[in-house]
Amino acid sequence: MGLRQKVNKYFGNQAETRENHWDPSLQTHYYKITKDKGFQYLVDFFEKSSVYEVHAMSKEHGEISLQVKKGRNAFIVATVIMVRPYYTAIDFSVTTESFLPIDFGYSSKIIYTLYNDINKELTLIT
Repeated sequence: MGLRQKVNKYFGNQAETRENHWDPSLQTHYYKITKDKGFQYLVDFFEKSSVYEVHAMSKEHGEISLQVKKGRNAFIVATVIMVRPYYTAIDFSVTTESFLPIDFGYSSKIIYTLYNDINKELTLIT
């Protein structure tokens, strides 16, 4: 991890996953599930949770926008994309909302937590 990445991780207020992220825990996760079932799983997961509040969802685009209700305020966009049958990507973009332009890695921690919870229920493809 270079100095620039450390600075962005701890002294920014936004984190997102992507295919070839320098931080392995923020790389896109792929699951053995269809897009529709993956999307519905996330909707159910977020609606049952006392931590998150769903604001909007678009099944056609595979996107869910939500807010963290407990702890520090953060806005999350979850994206579900089926790459091929039973090979579906789930990505997250998290922006911490505060009066400071830094969150000391809080946005990344939310993504780690989300992936850990999802990995308990869905089959992760490595």
